[in-house]
Amino acid sequence: MATQRRDSAPQPDFAHLRARMVQDYVAGRGIKDERILQAMRDVPRHLFVPTLVAAKAYGAGALPIGAKQTISQPYIVARMIELLDLTGKEKVLEIGTGTGYQAVVLSKLCAKVFSIERVNELALRAVELIRTLKIYNASVKVFDGTYGWSDQAPFDRIIVAAAAPEVPKPLLEQLSRTGKLVIPIGAEGNQRLARVMRVGTRVQIEDCGTAEFVPLVGKFGWKE
Repeated sequence: MATQRRDSAPQPDFAHLRARMVQDYVAGRGIKDERILQAMRDVPRHLFVPTLVAAKAYGAGALPIGAKQTISQPYIVARMIELLDLTGKEKVLEIGTGTGYQAVVLSKLCAKVFSIERVNELALRAVELIRTLKIYNASVKVFDGTYGWSDQAPFDRIIVAAAAPEVPKPLLEQLSRTGKLVIPIGAEGNQRLARVMRVGTRVQIEDCGTAEFVPLVGKFGWKE
């Protein structure tokens, strides 16, 4: 006899909790893009955090996922994705996969997601969850994300889920001519969310408010 998955019984409650999370902490804070709201209603956020904190998965805050990394608060995930202006046709590079929550949300909103994670255990968990959820347009690799993913460049959009001292040069070089890059910039306690766009030969940086992220560690980021 097939065994029932431990978390299969309360699924309707999780759907209810997801809907409430989106209503209170995402739409309630001004995110209006219905495609983003629906993607976040669909993706089971509780699977991406350790069992010990799963009960808090649909709250307003960021949560630890191991290896000194976090899953961003729902509003920030939605806000950063909103700033990408996705139409569904884009090839997106994500830096900082974590356990894959944002990558899976993105997979529902664009054509392809290429995601880089430097912590092996987190990347393995992300790959497992992407497979479990039958997501076929997202790829994950373990690498220093500040180098980008050169053999898949250029990217229409780049999203960085960790704060850098400045925009890593390789990421700018891998951004398409009409591309957009969203990244938190600054040291802990003094970070701003930036949207970077190419305008001809120059780069335009738009300040999109305060942010609070773990540091982006790597060759073109913070040193360990």
